[in-house]
Amino acid sequence: MRTDRLLAITVLLLNRKRLSAKALADRFEVSTKTIYRDIEALSLAGIPIVAHQGTTGGFEIMEQFTISRQFLALDELLSMLAAVQGIRTAFDDQSVSNLLEKVKTMLQPTERELLEHGGAPLTFDFNPWGQSASARARVQALRTAIGERRTVTFRYTNLDGAGTERTVEPIGLILKGYLWYLHAYCTLRGEFRVFRLSRVRELRVTEGRFEPRPAPALDSYSWQPEWSGSGALDVVLTFRPEVRDRVEDTFPTEQAERLPDDSIRIRGNYPANEWFYGWMLSFGDKVRIDEPAFMARELKERAQKIIAQYAEL
Repeated sequence: MRTDRLLAITVLLLNRKRLSAKALADRFEVSTKTIYRDIEALSLAGIPIVAHQGTTGGFEIMEQFTISRQFLALDELLSMLAAVQGIRTAFDDQSVSNLLEKVKTMLQPTERELLEHGGAPLTFDFNPWGQSASARARVQALRTAIGERRTVTFRYTNLDGAGTERTVEPIGLILKGYLWYLHAYCTLRGEFRVFRLSRVRELRVTEGRFEPRPAPALDSYSWQPEWSGSGALDVVLTFRPEVRDRVEDTFPTEQAERLPDDSIRIRGNYPANEWFYGWMLSFGDKVRIDEPAFMARELKERAQKIIAQYAEL
């Protein structure tokens, strides 16, 4: 425990220059006497710590001292820094913040100043749009369960609205397309599954523990129903010019064809499920399903039901 604190003190002094004994004591929830002993231990270990007296006094490490970054070039180090900062946007976790501090210590003072004043050349934000406090709490609870190898129970709802009670052995969290998924062994199905967290209800981390099982690689799932619904079909869509920007933001360019009237034709593979029809309805009258015909009829029926809902107005 003390070794971790000594390393953390070194990291803080490297990144924040001067800190008082009281500030360090408050940070690590120990006495100032303990901090003085830690500073002495670091000095004996060869860390060049300087003590300053007065109201602005405190401890700092000599400016030229840095933790060796081995053979990392500056652009490689900045990429690493961007990745860690991105992870911090998704996890409210002190360990990630500590990791960020450690990575920053590998920057030279001039490089750190350039980064602080010039802005990051690369930024990752892994925080899904509109993520609620309850969703973040769910992610944190699952991280705890994964770390402690505890089983988890929840009610899982599929695309058709049917729910089943599940007990799973969680092994990993996945952030894919701004959506969270849980990779876990499902005791009900007797195999590993990928669960979409937005369909998880009544999540509870139990006291039961489990031994890790050999798990398949994620790329071996080949978009199973837990990821995207039932099997995908060849679909042809035509969008009106008014929604061109939204279409270009949503669909891969290789699926798009610009037509003479400025409308856009999309050819791709999509599942005939609730997600797809809801997505198409969000475009209103700005989209037409050209193929297959049965999907066009289904969308028409859904639109007619919406009209009937407001027939009395």
